[in-house]
Amino acid sequence: MKRLAGAVLAGLMVMNLYGCFALVAGTAAGAGTAVWLSDKLTQQFNASYDRTIKAAEKALNSLDLEIIKEYRQADVTQIRSKYTDGRDIWIDVRKTSANSTKVEVRVGMVSSGKEAASKILERIKLYL
Repeated sequence: MKRLAGAVLAGLMVMNLYGCFALVAGTAAGAGTAVWLSDKLTQQFNASYDRTIKAAEKALNSLDLEIIKEYRQADVTQIRSKYTDGRDIWIDVRKTSANSTKVEVRVGMVSSGKEAASKILERIKLYL
């Protein structure tokens, strides 16, 4: 519990420094809230690396968004796609432990992609 409180406090401090805010997005598979930072939506999940990658792929497929490229390494995978309006999509899945991952979703090059990124992240949660 102390660890979680420390993580939340640290996250709030970082958001305060950057003038960003948290989007409350509760989920059974998630480990807290989604955070909009540096034009991308980020959330930690209590799910394995491979399971999270599969959920991201299913999320894109269910939204009729074609996977253009997938770069996979031992601890990070980037999935590239195009949104329905032509904006680029980047989904980064990072292994943080055996049963924990961090997902970052970015749509387009500017902050106008927050709504689209939120839609994709919500769909990833659905498949976890």
